[in-house]
Parts: sequence; structure tokens; C-alpha cells
Amino acid sequence: MASLREATLRKLRRFSELRGKPVAAGEFWDVVAITAADEKQERAYQQQLSEKLKRKELPLGVQYHVFADPAGTKIGNGGSTLCSLQCLERLYGDKWNSLMVLLIHSGGYSQRLPNASALGKVFTAFPLGEPVYQMLELKLAMYMDFPSHMRPGVLVTCADDIELYSVGDSEYIAFDQPGFTALAHPSSLAVGTTHGVFVLESASSLQHGDLEYRQCHRFLHKPSVENMYRFNAVHRQGSFTQQDLPGDDHACLPLHMEYVYTDSLFYMDHKTSKMLLEFYENVGPLNCEIDAYGDFLQALGPGATAEYIRNTSHVTKEESQLLDIRQKIFHLLKGTPLSVVVLNNSRFYHIGTTEEYLLHFTSHSTLKSELGLQCRAFSVLPDVPRCSSETACVIHSILDSGCCVGPGSVVEYCRLGPEVSIGENCIISGSVIAKTALPAYSFVCSLSMKINGHLKYSTMVFGIQDNLKHSVKTLADVKALQFFGICFLSCLDIWNLEATEELFSGSKVPLSLWTARIFPICSSLNESVTASLGMLGAVRSRSPFSLSHFKLLSIQEMLAYKDVQDMLAYRERMFLEISSNKKQSDLEKS
Repeated sequence: MASLREATLRKLRRFSELRGKPVAAGEFWDVVAITAADEKQERAYQQQLSEKLKRKELPLGVQYHVFADPAGTKIGNGGSTLCSLQCLERLYGDKWNSLMVLLIHSGGYSQRLPNASALGKVFTAFPLGEPVYQMLELKLAMYMDFPSHMRPGVLVTCADDIELYSVGDSEYIAFDQPGFTALAHPSSLAVGTTHGVFVLESASSLQHGDLEYRQCHRFLHKPSVENMYRFNAVHRQGSFTQQDLPGDDHACLPLHMEYVYTDSLFYMDHKTSKMLLEFYENVGPLNCEIDAYGDFLQALGPGATAEYIRNTSHVTKEESQLLDIRQKIFHLLKGTPLSVVVLNNSRFYHIGTTEEYLLHFTSHSTLKSELGLQCRAFSVLPDVPRCSSETACVIHSILDSGCCVGPGSVVEYCRLGPEVSIGENCIISGSVIAKTALPAYSFVCSLSMKINGHLKYSTMVFGIQDNLKHSVKTLADVKALQFFGICFLSCLDIWNLEATEELFSGSKVPLSLWTARIFPICSSLNESVTASLGMLGAVRSRSPFSLSHFKLLSIQEMLAYKDVQDMLAYRERMFLEISSNKKQSDLEKS
């Protein structure tokens, strides 16, 4: 939709003008805070923020922070929100009651998009801008208009989604109401089953413009279609004049269809934030997983009831404290208003899996059109037909003239030699490859590591559709795991490895591809890629390739040993080479 694209590009232009420049008071966020899963991830994020500020890729005069979850039990993004409020209070004291804070949840290790695992979801690169934008810059750009129409408080968002919207020329989104305020996007009922759904109070008039301010009667978290009807969350098309009603990235809604309003980000005013902080300090350390959407928003609105408290179907691990904490949160927030900003001309995109990543970066997706994503972003690559596929995407990379990248594939932060052929629908990240023919649907990602004071490298490889989160409880069940679509036990035979407890890292149970020690440790990046591609090739050809003489790591261990400084230095060297090449090219053209 033209208006959505134009509004998005306007925000990107405004943000580009702010990069590397001091911002005026009230023009931008006072504080941008990013959450991290633990202290190691916190250090990695801080290093990357420092590099961005040094290179003037972010607006200046803003306080950028990283807040790590406390060690121990996984506490969810709700727990991370509470911890972040405590960090803000400790840093700013009474001053934080006048601050506009953007809180971006980026904890976790991206098991469904592992090229974001080492350096974080919020630092996922996009084929856009010079230097290339990462998710952090994109978030800041899309929220450009918010701070100037916002009272002091905290805007909560996640690092793996994008919200695009357009409103009238004289309209703006205001976060100035007491309690909570959430954005709402029209989506299909199918999409509603995997999101939060708003049950809105009756509108005083049928405006149905791009922007409406409504009150929420109650909030449903990942409801069944039956419950959407039961609680009157379903709307019927008829009053809209546009050809398609934009919704989540999964679907556009034709005129005759029913739809619901789904969630994305939300805002809490300072008074509400302070109330949640006092609650957190009274209950003490959390020993359970709290969801900022399911556990905070379901307590809001006049129609909220306590029935959701015992529904643990969406909880990763049910802890004994969970029901008690939910009960307390419900009584704390009961009666707090939930205002809803209905954005009828908006889209919500999720980029948290390899399939979503490839879809939006390489196909003719609406996101690609609306953001103006490029096929080639800040890269050196040959301008020959075999490498100029419109559906291949190359980001911050250097490719030799003889290299070929297949359609539907993404190459980021890589050097590819003349005898490299990448199949279709692959993801290649942070790798140096001199010679190979990589099969379609391959995933390759290299990491630098510091082991016992020595710099080492390891490269994870598997199939795009492999499920790294799928786990089994016993060694006898390992046969249920699949590597590149092939029984994992068969792969172990090919690699001359045995399915023993020592093959898996961590607490031993559960067992998964994430914890399987199958990736060689090498002294150079080239050797690492060659060894891992050898094990992949052996599985594909069903020919022996012994890993028994290598020291091996799991992905879990690779992340524990990661050397962020070396990975950033590798990218910086590539940045300088690409910049130099582009200057030379510009001189030759002039």
C-alpha cells in the first residue's frame, strides 16, 4: 500500500538525518534499554553498542543501556521488564519519573534463527542503509514519531518484530493516557491464535479511519477461534473502503473476511511502572517465567477475569511460584485501564525464524517493498547475471567475480571465493569460503571463540528446516532427531561418533541438535568452514567423514566461548575494505 510505504520511508529518512548527531530535548528517547539473557550476553550487547556509537550509527545524547536478567531461573520478558524497571530506578533515582524510555526485549539465544544467536536478535542486519541498519536502528526509525507525543513512561517492544503504520497527515499516535496503551493491528483469526487479541469497548461512532483511540474491555492471550467469538473479539469487514485490510505478515484480509485486532508493543505510564516496580521489590527474586503480554495485559480492562491464571499451556516450564505470582499480578493490575491505538493501516511482521528471515529478505514480500530492502546492501560483488538474482540477498559481504549465489539465499558478513556456488534458500553468515558447492536449504554460520586464552573458530551447519529446539529425553530416542532431514543416528555413524551422554553438553537432558557436540574446533576461520562443510557433504553423499580426531563443541558451547571482539573486528576489516572499494568505484565513475 503506497501510503504505508511512503510513511515508512519518511521515518527512515528522518532517522538517517539523526544518526551520529546530538538530539534535542524531547526530540527522541531519553533512554534506550535492551534486555539480555545473562551477563555474557549483556557484555556482547554493550560491546556492539559502543562500536555503533563510535561509528556514529546511532543518535547521540541518548542514554543506551543493557540490562541482564539475574542468574538462575528463566523469568520471561515479563520478569525482564520488572528487572529493567529496578535497574532504571537504581540508575536514575527520582529522575526517571520524567524520562521517556524505550525497552527492547532481546534476551534468549534465537534457536530458530541461529545467525542471530551469537550477537543477538536486536543486532540482526537488514539489507538497507550504509552502514547497514540492524534491528536496533530499524526499531528506532519506526518509532521516530513516538517520543514527541508521549508522557514519561516505558514503551515495551520485542527485538524480532517490526511494526509499520500510516496515519493521516494531521494525526499522530499519542501515549498520554494513564495505565497501559497498546497498538492494535487488524489480523486474520488464524493469526490471532498466536498473538494477543483485544476485545474492544463499543465505539462511540463508526469512524474506521487509519487511526482510532479505543478502550479495551479485556485482553485475550493466544485465544482459540472459539474464544474470539465467545468474547466478541471478532469484527466483520464492511466499513473499510481499502481493497485489502493489512494485518500480520501471515496474511492480508479480503473485504468479505472477519478479523481481530492483535497486539505488538505497549506503553506504561510512569505511575504504573512504579507500581510494578514496588510489587517486584516486595515479592523478591522471581523463580518463574512471567509474560509481559499474557500476565500483565490479561489483568487489564473492566472485563478481565482471573480464569487465565491457571492456563499454563503457553508456558515453557511451569514453576511452583507461577500461579501465586500470576494471582498477585492480577490483583495488583485489576482495574488499571488499557487504552488501544487501533491502526487500521498497519502491518506487524515477525522475523524470528529462518523461514521468516528468508521470506522477507529474498521473496517479493510486502515488507521488502514497504521498507525498500535491497538485494545488495553495502557489499562488493560482481555485476554479472549469474550473481544478480533479484531474489538473492547479499549484506555487508565481499564476493569474487566467479561466485554464484542461488535465488532465495541470504549471504551476510561473508567472503566468498571464485569457486563458490551457493544453492537456493540458504543462509550463510560470518564465513570465509574459498571453494564449495553448497546444497540448497543449507545453513552455515561461523563464530570466533576464546578457549583457554586462545582464539579458535567453529562453524555450525545444518538444514534450514532442521528444528534445533526439538529435544528428546533419552539416548534411545536420539533417532527422532534429524540433521538436514536425515536421522541423526545415521549422521553419527557417518561421522564416526557414538550416541553417548558425553556427546551432549549442558544438563544432559533434554538432548537436541542445540546441545550435540558435533562441530569441529579449528585454528582458523577457513579451516573451520572447510571441516564443517565436509561433515555436511558427507551426510548429503552418505560417505564417511570422521570427526573423532577433532575436538568438538555444541552450539550451546560455541556461544559460551564466543569472542565478540574478534567477530566485530572481522566485520570492521570488511567494512573498511568495502568502503575503500566503493570510494574507488565512485572515483572511476566520476
